[in-house]
Amino acid sequence: MENKRIAIVTDSNSGITQREAEQLGITVLPMPFYINEQLFLEDITLTQEEFYKRLEEGADISTSQPSPAEVMETWEKLLENYEEVIHIPMSSGLSNSCQTAMALAKEFKGRVQVADNQRISVTQRQSVLDAMELVRAGKNAVQIKEILEREGHESSIYITLETLKYLKKGGRITPAAAALGTVLNLKPVLQIQGDKLDVFSKARGKKQAKRTMIQAMKKDLEERFRTFTDQGLMCLEAAYAGNPEEAQEWKQELQEHFPGMEIHMDPLSLSVACHIGKGALAVAAAKKVEVE
Repeated sequence: MENKRIAIVTDSNSGITQREAEQLGITVLPMPFYINEQLFLEDITLTQEEFYKRLEEGADISTSQPSPAEVMETWEKLLENYEEVIHIPMSSGLSNSCQTAMALAKEFKGRVQVADNQRISVTQRQSVLDAMELVRAGKNAVQIKEILEREGHESSIYITLETLKYLKKGGRITPAAAALGTVLNLKPVLQIQGDKLDVFSKARGKKQAKRTMIQAMKKDLEERFRTFTDQGLMCLEAAYAGNPEEAQEWKQELQEHFPGMEIHMDPLSLSVACHIGKGALAVAAAKKVEVE
């Protein structure tokens, strides 16, 4: 009989597909998207291909968050078979779904713990794997929440974009800056540190942008995460947005620069992709938890 103590819930921003979730024995809430005002659910009624097709057609795409009713129903169902739930949503700085979940969890008298560990996409996926390890190690939901929140900031993401169109559309850069960038073939390198998406640097062309990201990640591993790197606790990840062939080359390039590190690659979460567009490439690192 499987240990039915703690159920793990996350959202589709983690990049964990419904099929993968079944294999891992966890629950993934699909993120809702409105495309021309019609509702779609990531990985259920909306595929990656369909999403990028609609994005390129210029459809009006907006992200939403799982409905409170759906979140509560998911927890209630799990609590019929499990003692506790640990819920790992995307970073609170990038969406309101975390605050909503925290408010809803109050109704569950401590049986649901929401971990705001400031991660998204491949780093959020690592948190889910960490939670699974911690469950196996016999930790309870409160302890897992504390560990994930303490360690959440031990992660780093760099992303380069193919186009400035969506950053302009989302009001993250001015139309003038976007126009100039397009003329000069500037590829911004964005950084996600915990709860913010910021411009890290600007590169001329994608090749230079990739170099910039590799250098930035090397610096993080050698300086900021030095202790963890030496202990073999840093996980390296890659991500992409609708460009799988280019992504394979990117993964190979990373492999050459970071020999001996295993690299996990996933499509970038669509909640991030709709702000940056198709053709993005990312490199990320996240510390995995040490289990005593």
